[in-house]
Amino acid sequence: MESTLKITSVLSDPTRFHIYEYMATIRRDVSVQEIADQFRIHPNVARLHLTKLEDVNLVVSNTQKTGKGGRPSRWYRLSDEVISLCFPFRDYQLLAHIAVQTLVGLGPSGQKVLREAGKEFGREYIANRVAHSDTIAALRSEEKIRLLTEAAGFLPRARREVKDTAMSFEFCNCPFKEIAEKQPETVCGMHHAFLEGMAEALFANARLIETENMMKGSRCCCYRLTIRP
Repeated sequence: MESTLKITSVLSDPTRFHIYEYMATIRRDVSVQEIADQFRIHPNVARLHLTKLEDVNLVVSNTQKTGKGGRPSRWYRLSDEVISLCFPFRDYQLLAHIAVQTLVGLGPSGQKVLREAGKEFGREYIANRVAHSDTIAALRSEEKIRLLTEAAGFLPRARREVKDTAMSFEFCNCPFKEIAEKQPETVCGMHHAFLEGMAEALFANARLIETENMMKGSRCCCYRLTIRP
């Protein structure tokens, strides 16, 4: 309980929360100066916020040489420690691990079921965010992209490509990371199917291809969405 109170106290500061959110989005080391510039605050204030986040293990720091002489600079990144706030306590990660492990035990048929469920949940995710079933076709392209990039927890970034017929997406936060590390093929396959379900619900003739994967050493999971005429 004491640890939970410390974490909620640290994140109750709006600037500190947005700093943590920013670091979760970019998923790389940041310097005090970058945070100061990004949030238009004095470097001493930025350092204080980062230190507070480090005190509760939300971020960790290390020193790196600048190559310009002088003292090494300190850099900060997100901690790998999983922090869950539930009242009363719930362990949904354990439940998910048991469910995935059970499906894996069923062999190819279990993995197929999981992928099909992922795609169906993707379609439902979009349907639940559109007031009427006949309004998806009436949505502008920008609105469809917004729906696609609001996938809860993924913190995606999108980039348009040639003549709006293709887009690239980066997902730098994996809500399934701890389970995906144990069962990467199964969990990543389900995640891909979930995204496919959303894309197919929004765009006719959509095709989604994975180009990079965090479980294979990349910084982010990347996908290319092609909308065929």
